[in-house]
Amino acid sequence: MSPSTVIAMLLAIIGLPILMTPVIMYSCRFSEKLRNLLSVATASIVFILSLLLYPFVIGGGEIQFTLFEVLPNLEISLRLDILSFCLAALASFIWLLSTIYSINYMATEHACSRYYPVLIFTLGACQGIFFSGDLFSLFVFFELMSLIAYILVIHEETEEAMKAGYKYLVMTIIGGLALFFGIIIVFELGGTVSLGVGVIIQEVSTLAFIAFICFLIGFGMKAGMFPLHVWLPDAHPVAPSPASALLSGIMLKTGAYGLLRVIFHVFSPEMLLQQGWDNILGVLAVITILLGSAVALTQNDIKRRLAYSSISQLGYVLLGFSILNSNAIIGAVFHIFSHAFMKSVLFLAAGAIIWKTGKRQVSDMKGIGRQMPVTLGCFSIAAFAMIGIPPLNGFLSKWTLALGALDANMPIYVLVLLISSLLNALYYLPIIIPAFFEAPGETSPDSDAGHDEIQFDIREAAPAMVAVMVVLALCTIIFGLTPNNIAFTLSRLTAEFLLLGGAF
Repeated sequence: MSPSTVIAMLLAIIGLPILMTPVIMYSCRFSEKLRNLLSVATASIVFILSLLLYPFVIGGGEIQFTLFEVLPNLEISLRLDILSFCLAALASFIWLLSTIYSINYMATEHACSRYYPVLIFTLGACQGIFFSGDLFSLFVFFELMSLIAYILVIHEETEEAMKAGYKYLVMTIIGGLALFFGIIIVFELGGTVSLGVGVIIQEVSTLAFIAFICFLIGFGMKAGMFPLHVWLPDAHPVAPSPASALLSGIMLKTGAYGLLRVIFHVFSPEMLLQQGWDNILGVLAVITILLGSAVALTQNDIKRRLAYSSISQLGYVLLGFSILNSNAIIGAVFHIFSHAFMKSVLFLAAGAIIWKTGKRQVSDMKGIGRQMPVTLGCFSIAAFAMIGIPPLNGFLSKWTLALGALDANMPIYVLVLLISSLLNALYYLPIIIPAFFEAPGETSPDSDAGHDEIQFDIREAAPAMVAVMVVLALCTIIFGLTPNNIAFTLSRLTAEFLLLGGAF
C-alpha cells in the first residue's frame, strides 16, 4: 500500500464523519430512514477503511504527515502506527454496532435529528484523536470530541441530565486547561510537540514534572481516574444507552490512549521509573480500581452500577501503564479491547431492558432473564468476563496484567486484581441470579415500570438490537477462548512497538 493511499484513507476516516454531519442533519427533513441509512453507511465506511489499514501496520508500516502549520513548529498533523490503528479499528467497530442499535432504541425518542449528526461527528473526532501526529492536534480533536459529546449526555433534557451535563462540562474544561498547560510546557522544553521525533523531554526538571501532572489530570479525567471520576457516574446513566456504551466503551479509552502517548513519546518509561512518577499513577490506579468496585456495590440503578464498574475497569488499564513492562502493557492494551466489548454489551443489554420494561432498578430485575433470555444471556456472559471467569476475555487480560505485576515484583497488585474480581462478582451476580432463578415480584417505588409489566409476556428487544448484543457477547468469548487471537496479537505488537521505540 503506497503512502499516498494511506494518507487518503486517514483523511477519509476522519473527514467523512465530520463532512457527513450536516448532510445527515439536513436529511432529517426528508426521511428518518434516509437519516438512519446515512448514519449507518458512514459508520460502516469508516470501519471498513480502518480495517484496510491492517496490512500496512502489521508489516511494520508507520507514517506521519502535516496537514498545515499553525505556527512555527506547531502544526496539525496525522500519524498512523500500530497503536493508533488498534484504537481506531476498535472505535469504528463499536461505533458501527451502536449506530445500528440506535435505530430501534431511538425510534420513539425525541430530538433524533440532533442525536444522529452528533453521534457521527463524535466518531470523526475520536478517530482524529487516535490518528493525531502531535500533541496539539490531539488536543484539538480531544476538545472537539469532549464538547460535542456533551450533547449526548444531556440528550434527555431532564433536570438530572442537565445537572450531569453541567458537571461533565466543568470537568471537561478543567481537563482541557490542564492539557493545554502541559502542552505549552512540553513545547517550551522540547521545542516540538510532534509524536514522531522519539522522546520529546530528555531531562528531568520541575517543569517536566508539572507537565506530567497536567497530562495526568487532563487524560485521567477522561479515563475516569480517581479523584477526577466525579462526572462519570452521573453522565453515563442519563445518556441514551447506545451513547452510554460509546462513552464507556470508547470515549474513556481516549484518555488512556493519551496517557500512553505521553508515557512513551513525551517522557520515557525509564524517566518515570527513575523518578518514581510511575508510583503516582500506580497508587491512583489502585484507588480507582477499589473505589469503583466498592461504590458499584451500593448502586441500585443498573446504569449507575455499570458506570462505577467502568471506573474500576479503567483502573486496570492505568495499573498496567504504571507497571511499564511487556506483560503489563500487553494486558493493559488487551483490556482496552476487552472492556470495550464487555461494557458495550452490558450497557446495551441494560438499555434493552429499560426500553422493553421501563425497569432500571437492580431490585426489579427478578425474572427478567426468563422474559428476555437472549438479552440477559449476553449480559451474563459480559458480566462473567468482567469478573474474570475463564476462558472469557476478561480473564485473559487480568491474567496478563497479573503476570506483569509479578514480573515487576509487585504481588500487591495481584491481590488488588483478585479483590476487585471478588467485588465484581458481588455486584454482578445479584443481577444475574434473580433474573434467571427468581419469579418477578413487585417493582420498587423508584421504577418507571408498572405492576402490569412484570408478567411473563415480555419478549426480546428488536432483532437488530439483539443481534448487536450477540455479536459483542461472542467477541468476549472468542477473544478469550483463543489466546493467540487477533486482539491479543495486536496488543502484543503494540507493547513491542512502544517498549522498543517503534520497532517490532
